[in-house]
Amino acid sequence: MSERGLPEPGPLSVDELRDEVAAGRVDTVLLAIADMQGRLQGKRLSARYFLNEVLGHGSEGCNYLLAVDVDMNTVGGYAMSSWDRGYGDFVMKPDFSTLRWVPWQEGTVMLMADLAWENDEDVTASPRQILRRQLTRLADRGMAAFVGTELEFVVYEDSYEDAWKRGYRDMTPANLYNVDYSLLGTARIEPLLRRIRRDMEGAGLYVESAKGECNLGQHEIAFRYDEALKTCDNHSIYKNGAKEIAAQEGKSITFMAKPNAREGNSCHIHISLWSVDGDSVMAGDGPYGLSELGARFIAGQLAHMRELTLFYAPNINSYKRYVPGSFAPTAVKWGVDNRTCSLRLVGHGQSLRIENRVPGGDVNPYLAVSALIAAGLHGIDEELSLEDAFEGNAYESGAETVPHTLRDALALFEGSKLARETFGDDVVAHYANNARVELAAFDAAVTDWELFRGFERM
Repeated sequence: MSERGLPEPGPLSVDELRDEVAAGRVDTVLLAIADMQGRLQGKRLSARYFLNEVLGHGSEGCNYLLAVDVDMNTVGGYAMSSWDRGYGDFVMKPDFSTLRWVPWQEGTVMLMADLAWENDEDVTASPRQILRRQLTRLADRGMAAFVGTELEFVVYEDSYEDAWKRGYRDMTPANLYNVDYSLLGTARIEPLLRRIRRDMEGAGLYVESAKGECNLGQHEIAFRYDEALKTCDNHSIYKNGAKEIAAQEGKSITFMAKPNAREGNSCHIHISLWSVDGDSVMAGDGPYGLSELGARFIAGQLAHMRELTLFYAPNINSYKRYVPGSFAPTAVKWGVDNRTCSLRLVGHGQSLRIENRVPGGDVNPYLAVSALIAAGLHGIDEELSLEDAFEGNAYESGAETVPHTLRDALALFEGSKLARETFGDDVVAHYANNARVELAAFDAAVTDWELFRGFERM
């Protein structure tokens, strides 16, 4: 414990957890998995039970957690989980390297879990397992991926319950004007932002900064880059925790890609490749400061961006962001510090990295980073040449664009040879079915747009 009586930030060891439980400072352990949407699902376990039973054996969970829609409805089309298969269990195997405090919940710690079947085989459709396989491919080549994710969100003065009851209409944003980089505007909700930052530090995340954004009530809290899996775990923990903290403060925040007609919530993903010796392998003495490997890594991402967009933009709402002139990309181009392109090269020397600007705040980070690595490795293996960096306004480049709809992205994903060879037919089928489920639900819904246009006038 710190001098202030607060938990020390950073990871916990199992021995430290035993001490905290014995001292009565911990009574609850959250065991969490990341589902298809990147959300945390799992169990609240008594600390004593966790230490006595779960520590050595894991815990079971219904395998429908990777085969339901956003509303947790059982749906058809999944090979791994169905009524015909009896909706059995898989095993949540604790990853003890992720054990940490949950400062916003009293007496609570948490850790992430990997998913396996009872015979100890991986659940291949699990987002965390999909990413692990791509990281193994990198490791086999003597490389590791370092990643940073930049999540934007919109804050509302309304509680989640009030927002639900009013159908998410007439809500009050925390700021009534554009507060992009405004210290005055962000000070209006600094108590909430500060609490989120401090609690995330207590959970072991390295907070860099907070800033206002363009939409009304829109903000971003940035965290330091780290190893890919750790960043994705932190991303999901932060997203879940920020919502819980906002709810405790009587407010609500949303990470959805396009909550209204103004600027959407992005999640720019920065990625760089490093050797086992701790040196950047993307930087070199080639054009733009890139190594030959770095250039090919970017070329692969360009070549396969459209067919892997489903992993960058997984929902119907995701595609509402792609509006020319909105700082959300449309053209499949890359540039040096050019925010109109889908891929933006930033940094110098050891800090050189590529920023993918396609994902929104609704992205599943494990799947998106898996797609970045898979496409980049294909560029390296096939020795793809990198086109010249685009200069100017990429919105007016006439280049190919990212898919305009989830339906278009689904067709490209299902037809992707790279996706099938890299992730496997079973993973492609699983996430294609998830997209079809969302499309069927949306196609059957009657929207406010239809009512306002047609109730009287049609």
